[in-house]
Amino acid sequence: MARGWESKDVESQVAESNKAASSQGKMQKTPEQLVKDQEIQGLELSRKRIVADLENATHPNHRKSLEAALAHLDTKLTKLK
Repeated sequence: MARGWESKDVESQVAESNKAASSQGKMQKTPEQLVKDQEIQGLELSRKRIVADLENATHPNHRKSLEAALAHLDTKLTKLK
């Protein structure tokens, strides 16, 4: 049974990869768009990390610092999108 599941999983990954490749072929992004997309991805990743840290933070000053960082990232993301 596990083998059938794995083959279906691989099949779905290949299908997603082909779908992504075909959609990228239709719309070529400019170097500026690629840089912007990379920056957005980096900011979103940083935001996820800060949110996770905020969930575990107990010290009020640390929480305040994380909340300020989160607000800053949200502002930057809003400007980029």
